[in-house]
Amino acid sequence: MERLGTVYLVGAGPGDPGLLTLRGRECLRRADLVLYDGLANPLLLSHTAARAERTARSADPARRALHQEEINQRLIDAARAGKTVVRLKGGDPFVFGRGSEEAAALAAAGVPFEVVPGVTAAIAAGEYAGISLTHREFASAVAFVTGHEDPAKEAATIDYANLARFEGTLVFYMGLHRLEHIVDSLLAAGKPADFPACVISRATTPLQRTVTAPLGELAAAVRQAELRPPSLIVVGECVRQRARIAWFERRPLFGLRIGITRAEAQAGETIARCLELGAQPVLLPTLAIGPPDDPAAVEAALDRLETFDWLVFTSANGVAGLLGRLWERGEDARRLGRARIATIGPATAEALAAYRLRPDLVPESFRAESLAEGLAPRAAGGRVLWARANRGRDVLPRALAAAGAVLEQVTVYRSDDVAEFPPAARAALEAGEVDWIGLSSPSIARAVARLLPDAARDRLGTSLRLASISPVTTAAALEAGLPVSAEAVEFTWEGIFAAIRAATG
Repeated sequence: MERLGTVYLVGAGPGDPGLLTLRGRECLRRADLVLYDGLANPLLLSHTAARAERTARSADPARRALHQEEINQRLIDAARAGKTVVRLKGGDPFVFGRGSEEAAALAAAGVPFEVVPGVTAAIAAGEYAGISLTHREFASAVAFVTGHEDPAKEAATIDYANLARFEGTLVFYMGLHRLEHIVDSLLAAGKPADFPACVISRATTPLQRTVTAPLGELAAAVRQAELRPPSLIVVGECVRQRARIAWFERRPLFGLRIGITRAEAQAGETIARCLELGAQPVLLPTLAIGPPDDPAAVEAALDRLETFDWLVFTSANGVAGLLGRLWERGEDARRLGRARIATIGPATAEALAAYRLRPDLVPESFRAESLAEGLAPRAAGGRVLWARANRGRDVLPRALAAAGAVLEQVTVYRSDDVAEFPPAARAALEAGEVDWIGLSSPSIARAVARLLPDAARDRLGTSLRLASISPVTTAAALEAGLPVSAEAVEFTWEGIFAAIRAATG
């Protein structure tokens, strides 16, 4: 007898990946297959190791259109093959989506399923735009209305006469392409032309734009602003609140599109911080992180941990490569003996916290020169183990040798250049859809110089600017022919973001 898998119909929320529910994240972590629609933020796929396929009900150059019946059958077939399947849908699965149709198909096929509600677009869009859809002074009711009825219907069923008399807030989903018809219908049914209204485009994302206007002028204002879907139309007195309590669009880096050049597996926290500041992260990985070529050398170093006076880590990857392997061997920090620990900066120090360790030395300036200057006199005459990548600068070895320290270097991970940017990122660069690129090391600066498409290179210093993490990185960028428009004071990604903010006013 075949073992049936389970299908989870998960609401992805309207765009901000932080709005995914805990249950939704749990389902993604369990999944063998994820089918996600075009309104689900691809950043949510970082929560899963499953195969992910995008479904599209309209064709584009990259994929053919899938009919709803095909999607239903794909879910059924995968579950019958014993897979745990997540159907990841923008917003909420049932609110103007086809989650209920998918649930009915699964039920008819005898496939187990669960519905995981999501934050629906109207609620999130209103709140991210500074609009409370219900308010004791403005509206005691709210109506959600589709702006795109099923074309197979013989006649429209939206009663604009009733909607015009409705004393609460009206929210139209998927209505941007029919905005003039919606406005004209409300006006014809008696809604005042000066009634407050707005359109919110790409809600809850750093590309959110909100246009407010009296109802009679709304269509013209939206045309002039060239808003793009997905969008929602809000009609109601509650729109007046926006001037006082709009918050999302006031974030310090709101609307900027920033290239994150960290390795994909290491970029999660930087992406999250970018979003928190209001910017749109564009993943531009220049490096690929992998295991060391000689694992035996790591094992040999771990066998002799108690013989070292200092352990040096110059990246979080180094911490994971050495101490992570120590943990995998069934051992822990007790093996460190008398060894003290030095890290190049706070991010590396934070990586130690996962192993309940604190560094003894973190230089005030987060660069190799400062680490070498601080460590050399403390390690003089002692034995030092440096857990490092397969490549890097020789500042530390020279300083320790001059101090009479015995340095042993062990490569605990590989850091290799990627051959090219991901296709979507390259397309964004060529289309002028990236405003800044962060350069977080000299090797990354050189990699960006090698990988940038010509169309993006032509915009350097104008519509595409570069922010460097340190003077050393700036020098490497300039040597590679890249102009640098901002340089961090604190040599971290947080410092890069601060430098971008200062440069953009």
